[in-house]
Amino acid sequence: MAETREEETVSAEASGFSDLSDSEFLEFLDLEDAQESNALVNMPGPSSESLGKDDKPISLQNWKRGLDILSPMERFHLKYLYVTDLATQNWCELQTAYGKELPGFLAPEKAAVLDTGASIHLARELELHDLVTVPVTTKEDAWAIKFLNILLMIPALQSEGHIREFPVFGEVEGVLLVGVIDELHYTAKGELELAELKTRRRPMLPLEAQKKKDCFQVSLYKYIFDAMVQGKVTPASLIHHTKLCPEKPLGPSVLRHARKGGFSVKSLGDLMELVFLSLTLSDLPVIDILKIEYIHQETATVLGTEIVAFEEKEVRAKVQHYMAYWMGHREPQGVDVEEAWKCQTCAYADICEWRKGSGVLSSTLGPQAKKAK
Repeated sequence: MAETREEETVSAEASGFSDLSDSEFLEFLDLEDAQESNALVNMPGPSSESLGKDDKPISLQNWKRGLDILSPMERFHLKYLYVTDLATQNWCELQTAYGKELPGFLAPEKAAVLDTGASIHLARELELHDLVTVPVTTKEDAWAIKFLNILLMIPALQSEGHIREFPVFGEVEGVLLVGVIDELHYTAKGELELAELKTRRRPMLPLEAQKKKDCFQVSLYKYIFDAMVQGKVTPASLIHHTKLCPEKPLGPSVLRHARKGGFSVKSLGDLMELVFLSLTLSDLPVIDILKIEYIHQETATVLGTEIVAFEEKEVRAKVQHYMAYWMGHREPQGVDVEEAWKCQTCAYADICEWRKGSGVLSSTLGPQAKKAK
């Protein structure tokens, strides 16, 4: 059983994982149309009088006001981050900051790219199992569905050697990270391989900057998954960050599906205990191979594959640097001058203080860096 979305009463924030496949969030950032950059530069973007979350016009000065008080985690009311949040930072950190503060600027054509990519992911998932929609009304129910999926996927991986859409979560540098691994399977040599699918609107491989972001994303998946199977992720940490109530009884729909899966549970805490025992006692290995597969959306033709070398020291260093922004220890940074071409397709180019200042952030845009404790 795999669950793809909850009822409208539960948001993606409440569920703990986004409705869309984690691997498709960032495709729209890619500069597939680099040859058409001159035309794209002239496309209109958000003005200095953009619409806020309440649909009322806000000026940049009003937006900047008060940013020196709270960290981004506090200001955006975030209990955790997605793996793709950090992958976006790897592309452009300031774009990530604008995206959180001024959402809603995704162009229709870019949204269509995401929809197509998500459809391809769904088709691949249906090759392995049917999807079951489970109505939920609380965040505990939504997380319970994720735990049920994990409990069913672990034995499936061990017996059939192949699963898709595996949820991962873990504390990294004091912040909870969550995501969804596209595919896990055993090779003919018995190695556990992570395969990440990236869809391409045009029949060409991405630029190196895009590949760099993708490589960092799958490296984070391995980092978190390995910690899960090694017993380094704890229920206490998950409860601390998500504010879940483990004693809260599960809803009737969730209980019914739990019984169908052979699990006799009453609360989220019961499921959590089973999940963490299963992760550490099922002899799941760490991930041996990281592979990224690029395919053309229209023809499903494989354009190429990348085998990623996992460098734990480098991954940890990047995570520490990126988390310093989320914790409010430093201001967000834009791209280097050598990568200013990324701005050509950015929805926030017209209001970007970093771009206007030629690589210097306005002192009023970012929060005053908090002293690291």
